[in-house]
Amino acid sequence: MRGRDAIAVAFRHPNGSIVWAEERLDSGFHGSRIAKLPLVRGLVVLYETLIVGSRWLVRSAGLQAEEEGVELGKGSIAVMLLITLVAVVGIFFLLPLLVASATTGGQGDFAQHMVEGAVRVALFMGYLLLISRAGDVSRVFRYHGAEHMTIHALEHGDPLTVEKVRQYPTAHQRCGTEFLVIVIILSILAFSLIGRQEPLMMILSRIALIPVIAALGYEILRFGAKHRGNPIIRALYLPGIWVQMITTKQPTDEMIEVAIVSMQQALLADGESIPEGSAELPRQPLDAVSSPSSVQVQPPAAGS
Repeated sequence: MRGRDAIAVAFRHPNGSIVWAEERLDSGFHGSRIAKLPLVRGLVVLYETLIVGSRWLVRSAGLQAEEEGVELGKGSIAVMLLITLVAVVGIFFLLPLLVASATTGGQGDFAQHMVEGAVRVALFMGYLLLISRAGDVSRVFRYHGAEHMTIHALEHGDPLTVEKVRQYPTAHQRCGTEFLVIVIILSILAFSLIGRQEPLMMILSRIALIPVIAALGYEILRFGAKHRGNPIIRALYLPGIWVQMITTKQPTDEMIEVAIVSMQQALLADGESIPEGSAELPRQPLDAVSSPSSVQVQPPAAGS
């Protein structure tokens, strides 16, 4: 859970208990005024999503791997993240360009851009549908749903309990999936304005415009979330909600408990109060966990 000044993370430990950790966002460049400026803040959030988010996902995997006697080295993790980043850029930004160039045969800018956009959308949707069939990814998507449901409960002023959280939908208007949908639509529009150029320049333009499109996409996402009560705005942003039917699933009660702990720790990290009547779920700081037998559970701080 990303709060105002910190990110809070909760894990289900292999022994069944919940452990948590936090990372401050109010120091260095994160806490500067520049980082909060329009367009710049989108790039900061993108960094947090790609780098900080990946780091905690790896930490979660490492926790499980330690239980199984496997050690994840920093070098292998860095290589994995680099390969992933290159693959994302290559598959979703460069491959559609190559396919469109080959299939249209220089028959016009409009035809090439339409084919490129259609291929990009097809790759994106096909990728989500394919990975959603994997057991581990399906589990992640259920935790994703638990995250959104808990945010809904907080925004509606409900106590953070499994019963209250369970009442809300898994889709949310500020989801990263919706952000990706906006980025894809913006990329189609942006690349169509560039027009046909030399092959190398077209490839470089796709790479160079990624941060620009991401920054603008974040502002559009914020605007849509703020004005979602308008029926026209709500209709325009429906594709992002529809795609979340793939990337979010109904969680188990145990998954909702993890989401609640993460939200509560994010609130505490920001110096805010946990809603009255919320569940006091046992948890333990991640740094205090040295072995499965050493975990001692504790509820949130008194008076929170």
